[in-house]
Amino acid sequence: MSLLRQRAAAFAEMSAQPSVIEERLANLLRSQTGHRASPAEMRSWAGSLPILGQDLIDAGLSNVEVMLEYRLPLTSKRADVVLAGRHPRTGAPSYVVVELKQWSSATMFDESGELVTVAGMPGGPKLHPVAQVRHYCEYLGDFTKMLHDDADPMAGAAYLHNAGSDVSHALGGYPQSSTGRLFTGADRGDFLEFLRSRLDPAVSGAPYADQLLRSAVAPSRQLLKVAADEIAGREQFVLLDEQQVAVDMVLHAVERAHRSDTKSVIVISGGPGSGKSVIALSLLGKLAERGRTAIHATGSRSFTVTLRKVSGRKGSRASSLFKYFNQFIDAERNGLDVLILDEAHRIRETSANRYTKAEQRTGRAQVDELIAAARVPVFLLDQHQVVRPGEMGTIAEITAHASAIGLPTIHVTLDAQFRCGGSERYISWVEQLLGLRGARPVPWRPDPPFQLDIVDSPDELENRLAAFRNAGYGARMAAGYCWPWSDPRPDHSLVPDVQIGGWSRPWNLRGDRGLPGAPPAALWASEPEGFGQVGCVYTAQGFEYDWNGVIIGPDLVWRADRWVSRREFNKDPDFRSRNTVGDSDFDRLVRHVYKVLLTRGMVGTLIYSTDEETRAFLRSLLP
Repeated sequence: MSLLRQRAAAFAEMSAQPSVIEERLANLLRSQTGHRASPAEMRSWAGSLPILGQDLIDAGLSNVEVMLEYRLPLTSKRADVVLAGRHPRTGAPSYVVVELKQWSSATMFDESGELVTVAGMPGGPKLHPVAQVRHYCEYLGDFTKMLHDDADPMAGAAYLHNAGSDVSHALGGYPQSSTGRLFTGADRGDFLEFLRSRLDPAVSGAPYADQLLRSAVAPSRQLLKVAADEIAGREQFVLLDEQQVAVDMVLHAVERAHRSDTKSVIVISGGPGSGKSVIALSLLGKLAERGRTAIHATGSRSFTVTLRKVSGRKGSRASSLFKYFNQFIDAERNGLDVLILDEAHRIRETSANRYTKAEQRTGRAQVDELIAAARVPVFLLDQHQVVRPGEMGTIAEITAHASAIGLPTIHVTLDAQFRCGGSERYISWVEQLLGLRGARPVPWRPDPPFQLDIVDSPDELENRLAAFRNAGYGARMAAGYCWPWSDPRPDHSLVPDVQIGGWSRPWNLRGDRGLPGAPPAALWASEPEGFGQVGCVYTAQGFEYDWNGVIIGPDLVWRADRWVSRREFNKDPDFRSRNTVGDSDFDRLVRHVYKVLLTRGMVGTLIYSTDEETRAFLRSLLP
């Protein structure tokens, strides 16, 4: 879990030659992760590690174990340094997380106290280094099992070795504790004394580093209590009918697994808006109340970021319980009581990606990794929402993998409809329209809870949605991936890539950073500013809004008596090659894409097709 581990004496000797330690870490990063070190990372290693190495020698701590670029459990985040040894007073294992900064000048950004401005650094305000190292300590304590029962196993220090007393004065007002202390170059003596107070100089740190690296990974009781307090009982997670049945089935399976040392797989299936995510969050809260170790995971960045936001307070520790499917490659077998796999139709064939080293490409199926990680893995899915090549989350596939290793599968079906105004008729109509159920499309029979209309132009689509929005409704436009997708211009303005005649609008932003008037991708569906951009299936999937505007692009058109899928009009990079996505797979996936887009609305949906014949056909289905 660290790029490099050494005894402090050997680390000091190597780091005394900055080019050597820089090259060594860069090679290790590339071999372990497939990523190349950035110039900033390499400058940081060369500028900070030699100073820390000398400080450890001067503190008399040549025997402690030094772990560089320590990866936090179930995440890609890395702490700069973790020092391991024995506590000089208690004799227990003791660990110090050190966050190294080369800053020579820094001031507080605003009154919040969480952000600082660093002279000469691009990218805007930075998190206060004490807050950063404290979060690392909390996270390690929350997910490293061997640390759960120790009273004082972890300490943290932000070490600004190039800074003077002016920076100490400017940043020192931020609350400090044993897990977050601020030291500058002017405080070097205090920093050495702090290290000596946590690490015994006479004892080798190697066995304590071994314990940390070998520890099982699971959420702590304290973290589960935070989750229980913030999630369980919240009114938006109240369950109805078969939703409650599904939760009770899982809770029963968990208790049975503990009583009789058994393992089982649960699949909860339902269409859009049937309450799968409500069940997932309710389960997380109820299991936390009972002290059972549980983690929530999805395959969607947008969905996970939003769940972290809505499940608790901003910045809450409870948000760390939300992970991704590919973070369980090396998870301990049955290390968790429950792994809640929301949007499980997005499970991939394998967790390997282009950065995975050749020797780690075992060919193991991602579903096998997820089943192995918990005594009761719970898969929540909608089989008609598989929209990308390589996604394989179906009931049959999950059941087959479970059966192959001798595990029973319990299947719970959700029939109730909570999206699309509760209109089961509309969901059925969409599935028949797209050939996902029944022989052919059928006329739409109006259903009072839900409104449907076909519009004749993108201008009409946008204007009607804007009117609903002005009346207090939520509204979004989404489209099939039939136009190129440009990065923002140098002046941060968005390129209007979605062009239909004289009308044009930009796609939603990609990535984690928002721009003025445009939220980051993960928040396009939930932040008001998202109305100005066109969403795609990857940002819309899993979300809902009152009024839903859908642009059916030229990749799916109606001809005479059938749908015709046209790959040449689709711009999704995942769909380009016939070698990876055959024509029949493309046809199935593009229909799934439009099924997802057409089922996001809670009050109504407006549909526009760029193809005149298709518009005429759709209009013929409406009274």
